[in-house]
This record gives sequence, structure tokens and C-alpha cells, in this order.
Amino acid sequence: MEIKKKDIRALTKEQLRNFFVEQGDKAFRGNQVYEWLWQKSAHDFDAMTNISKETRKMLEDNFVINHIRVDQMQRSSDGTIKNAVRLHDGLVVESVLIPTETRTTACVSSQVGCSLDCRFCATARLKRMRNLNPDEIYDQVVAIDNESRLYFDRPLSNIVFMGMGEPLMNYNNVLKAIDKITSPEGLGMSPKRIVVSTSGVPKIIKKMADEEVKFGLAVSLHSAIDEVRTSIMPFNATFPLKDLREALEYWYSKTKNRITYEYVVWKGINDTQEAADALVKFCKFAPSKVNIIEYNPIDNGEFQQAPNSAIEMYQNTLERNGITVTIRRSRGKDIDAACGQLANKS
Repeated sequence: MEIKKKDIRALTKEQLRNFFVEQGDKAFRGNQVYEWLWQKSAHDFDAMTNISKETRKMLEDNFVINHIRVDQMQRSSDGTIKNAVRLHDGLVVESVLIPTETRTTACVSSQVGCSLDCRFCATARLKRMRNLNPDEIYDQVVAIDNESRLYFDRPLSNIVFMGMGEPLMNYNNVLKAIDKITSPEGLGMSPKRIVVSTSGVPKIIKKMADEEVKFGLAVSLHSAIDEVRTSIMPFNATFPLKDLREALEYWYSKTKNRITYEYVVWKGINDTQEAADALVKFCKFAPSKVNIIEYNPIDNGEFQQAPNSAIEMYQNTLERNGITVTIRRSRGKDIDAACGQLANKS
């Protein structure tokens, strides 16, 4: 019977060191292998050239490196790149590289499918198959960094967890991935260049505050009226706005970090002055920024982008109340890479 090999990237540095000691080797070999895995992003043991062939063979006999594979890469007319990423078990997720004049941003996935049920999002129509492992999240970042260097001649500058899945429903693995991405023993990126976007899981937002995480927080809000939010994001019945607001107040009291809200304005759903006033009231307790995002239809159904007059009404209402607002135009629409469109269509 074939013994199933363990993925070596599931081991901590200490466990790697102990493994080598048990094999009669020196502990520092574990440090060398760890560096190859997380700093140099090695995908096979033969790449580890400062380790003897015998040791590499021993690693091959005992472990695998379950790295991702970019199955398909699509390039948008605006420069955006979408990757269809195949995981070791054959499942597929998507990640996106978004270039601007001054930076490149990776939009990465945290789940295969999604735990939540937002009615306007293509990913929510996919069944949640499983959470991504830390190494699978890390590998998406490495792949996009390589593409950024190849196509835009500069390293990746920012990461947003706004791809497929609800990051806070895979919190432990997301945290481990961010640790590998930001650690000097990993990719060494600044946590200040990372934003985790959530639809709002109050308990985990409080946990993040208690753990004093250094990355940014964005909340996909879309309505500050419970009845409306529940109609478009049914899980709001379980995590109502009162609980979300209390968690965000706690987050701000602990971190003093400005909160970013992601907000889409839809025709006939949240395009009224009442809805804009409710948003102002919800935001007022802490310094905040509202990104009003252009909607990307996923079918010809009820969710349609509100007219420019409604966007201007929101912008004027927010600015009049001292709240920073940015209007975000979508990128990569022609390859289904824009916000809310990731659904493995490629």
C-alpha cells in the first residue's frame, strides 16, 4: 500500500529542524529547507541546490510540495490579469493582478467557493468546497509577484483578500499565510500593504483586534439598513448591523486604524437618500473611508448599477458629513475579473 506523503509546507520551522535531528542530521538543515520553501518559493526539492543530493532524495521519499499551478492566464484590455489557479486536488480558484501607474495589487482567494450567500456575487453561487491552506494563499501571491515583475517590471506592491471566499471564515489559514508573506523569513512584505476584506463576521473582527493584527480591514457593507442588507446578504440575519457595528467599534478602540467600507449602489435597492443617510450614521463612530464600487452584473437579473445621479448623491452626502469617499471604476470586466465576478468561468 502506498503511503501518503505529507506536504512539507504544513511543518513549522521547529518541526523541520526536529525532523532532520531524528534523521541523524544537523538541525540547521531544517532552516535551509524552510528558507527554500518560504523565501525562495521552491516548488521541488531538486531546486534546493545547497543541500546534498542524498538529502534531497530523502526529502522526496518523505514529503511532497503541493504547489499551485496557473492553468490559464487571461489579460484584459486594461492590463488586468486573471489567473485560473489549479490546486493539488484538482479544484480551481481565481486570483487577479490589478496594475496602475504606480503599483500592482494582487487580489487573492481564501476559499474554493464561498461560505456566505451574497445574492449579487458570482462566487456565492458556487458551493463552498473547502478552505484554502496557507501555502495555497501564499502561492497565489508568489505567482502574481512573478507576473508583476515579468509584465510590469516591478515587484508586487499590495495585496487585497477580495477574491473568492470569505477570509474570516478561514481566519486561521489566512493569518498563517499573511505571516509567511510578511515575515523576513518569507516574502518580507509590509503588513500595511495588505487589506483583508470581510462581509462582516463580528466575533472574528474582535479576535483580530485582540491579536493586534497589523494589516488593514475593509468591510463589504452595501447597506446600513438591516432589512435591505438582509435581503441582499442573507447572512446579515445571523450577524446583524448592531453586532457588526459593535465589533467595529471594538476594532477601532484597540487598533485606532481607519475602517474602509466597500459599497455598491444598485438601482431600486439602496439608491435613496434614506440609504445614504443611514450609511453616514453607521460610519460616524470612527474615522472611515467609503469606496463606492462600480457594479459588475453577473446576469440580467435584479441587480443593476444605479445611475450616476445616485452615485453623486452618495458622494455629496458623505463628503458633506466629513467622510472620505472614493469612486472605484472596475478593472478587468472583459475577462470576468472584476469585483463580484470570480466564478471559474475562464
